[in-house]
Amino acid sequence: MTARTSYATAPARSLTRPVHVGSVTIGGGAPVVVQSMTCTPTADAASTLAQVRALADAGCDIVRVTLPNQAAVEGFREVCASSPVPIVADIHFDHRLALAAIDAGAAKLRINPGNIGSWEKVDEVIEAAGSVGTAIRIGVNAGSLEEDLAARDDLTQPEKLVASSLRFVEHFEDRGFKNIVLSAKAHSVPTTIETYRALSRELPHVPLHLGVTEAGTVQQGTIKSAVGLGALLADGIGDTLRVSLTADPTEEPPVAWGILQCLGIRRRGPELVSCPTCGRTQVDLIPIAQEVERRLRTCTKPVSVAVMGCVVNGPGEASDADVGVACGKGSALLFKHGKPLRKVAESEIVDALMEEIEKL
Repeated sequence: MTARTSYATAPARSLTRPVHVGSVTIGGGAPVVVQSMTCTPTADAASTLAQVRALADAGCDIVRVTLPNQAAVEGFREVCASSPVPIVADIHFDHRLALAAIDAGAAKLRINPGNIGSWEKVDEVIEAAGSVGTAIRIGVNAGSLEEDLAARDDLTQPEKLVASSLRFVEHFEDRGFKNIVLSAKAHSVPTTIETYRALSRELPHVPLHLGVTEAGTVQQGTIKSAVGLGALLADGIGDTLRVSLTADPTEEPPVAWGILQCLGIRRRGPELVSCPTCGRTQVDLIPIAQEVERRLRTCTKPVSVAVMGCVVNGPGEASDADVGVACGKGSALLFKHGKPLRKVAESEIVDALMEEIEKL
């Protein structure tokens, strides 16, 4: 079905090189990929798989799983074998874990070459990944820069992140490995924006993984991610993203999709338009809107739903949506596809909206 509401044209995307992560393509003009990360013990394959499935249901195209030690390898192998989406192995410090992840079926590795050991160990990982087609995300982070760059007072933080990124990408490409995605994360939104804009100029062919790291709890993390990632995506920068929240990881994909949907880049499920209320409102609109939002969480139809509180903008917004209500005194006029259907009592508004959405 086609939604009635006219959305802004999506920003033109920078055309990067395509990187294949299992069945999912990152870059090369493919849709921006949404991802998150499990927080269960990887050795517990059952609980990790349950969370992977929950993240896939919440909208993740790929899921990252940590591989912290050799004891977790068999659990990781089970996750890769049964996951509904491609699995990315998160590796730190021990290059042998990266080699084990490749053998266990990881579709992609996430490594920071700066903490994986010597260049020789990095090259072992490159060779093993290249031999079986496993992609690698080079993950540079402001909190773990190489010592020689971290110590330089003549460089800004974005300049350090870019220099580190260029160093690693050059090393990989000099060895013929081009199946690369790049991230360079910081908790500062201005640093994030400046860094990724520079990377897009310096490495226009490399797909970029966007994220504001350690963004915070749900409210703060959502705000920082929306501002930082939204600004970059509006510039056409970014091929995949993770919204990092100190919360249940299933809270992350809806925020990511919300950012993409607001910019007209990708849609998944409904858009709710609701007014902030004012002294003209004559129904208890806030709980009505909240209940509509709650019920829409399981809806995957790309519909627009308007919940408006008074006659100023209400009829216009409600009639422009696929389904909507414009409220008056203790009641509302129900609209569908631009036409008024009937008047409903305040207590019936939510059920009436959901009934019409079901019919679409």
